[in-house]
Amino acid sequence: MNSARTQAFCRSVRISAVALALAGLGLATGASGASAAAGDSTSYVALGDSMASGPLIPDITGPVACGRSTHNYAHELAASIGASLRDVTCSGAKSKHMTEKQSLSLLDIPMGSAAPQFDALRPDTDLVTLTIGGNDAGLVGIAQDCMQLDPTATPCRDKLTEGGVDQVAQRIAEFAPRLAAVLDGIHQRSPQARVIVTGYGLYIKPGGCWPLQPVLPVDADFLQGSVNRMNTVIAEQSAAHGAEYIDLVTPSKGHDACQAPSDRWLEGYVPTAAAAPLHPNRQGEAAYARIIGAHLQGS
Repeated sequence: MNSARTQAFCRSVRISAVALALAGLGLATGASGASAAAGDSTSYVALGDSMASGPLIPDITGPVACGRSTHNYAHELAASIGASLRDVTCSGAKSKHMTEKQSLSLLDIPMGSAAPQFDALRPDTDLVTLTIGGNDAGLVGIAQDCMQLDPTATPCRDKLTEGGVDQVAQRIAEFAPRLAAVLDGIHQRSPQARVIVTGYGLYIKPGGCWPLQPVLPVDADFLQGSVNRMNTVIAEQSAAHGAEYIDLVTPSKGHDACQAPSDRWLEGYVPTAAAAPLHPNRQGEAAYARIIGAHLQGS
């Protein structure tokens, strides 16, 4: 962090957000987040991280630490196309958690583990959606560390590119072969499935909007540039490994965290809706479902 005040502020935001979820948002009764099978309906498996799981958006299904919302894009999409859904998305998931158990915690309290997400795949699965990579590169943590309440401070970009080496770009490059392996693994387990891979959206518009979102303009551009770099890798690996890429940056324009609360698809450092900081809100998840649904229909 750039200062003790910034560090304390970040922690208070995280604690308050989780406390809000536990105190006021409620839990759905279903433990798995999977909808019941419906005859010959499309068999749909949703894989991915918190961008897909929708943490703090009511209602949350178990395990609680995964932050899996009944109004994330998978649930909204399944309802719109009449699919039978197995939703195993989980906050904090990395590419390795497709084939490995994921240790779970809430406010640093151990909360057990989530099974490998690939356990949900079946030979007769028809549709798979995947959102992954942000945690492999540590994008949310980097964004939290770049929060700056002092407009005269040194940009965090300078530290992250010290010596002419972009540390974030390195992490993203290292993620590419992991994503390739994930996509190949999906096809091996569900050979008839249509595989849809989303990118990440537009979090903060060019130039930022300090102090509404407390990140310096140069850092706002660096952070979104890193998201865009991740999206490029996701698109390239999807094309090379038999998957379909969904761009979420372009349709997110005018809906980033700098916009009025009613227009936002993505929340900022201090959410104005029931959603995790720097994550999609319910409106964003619903928009993503519409975008994916239109793609599936060939629109």
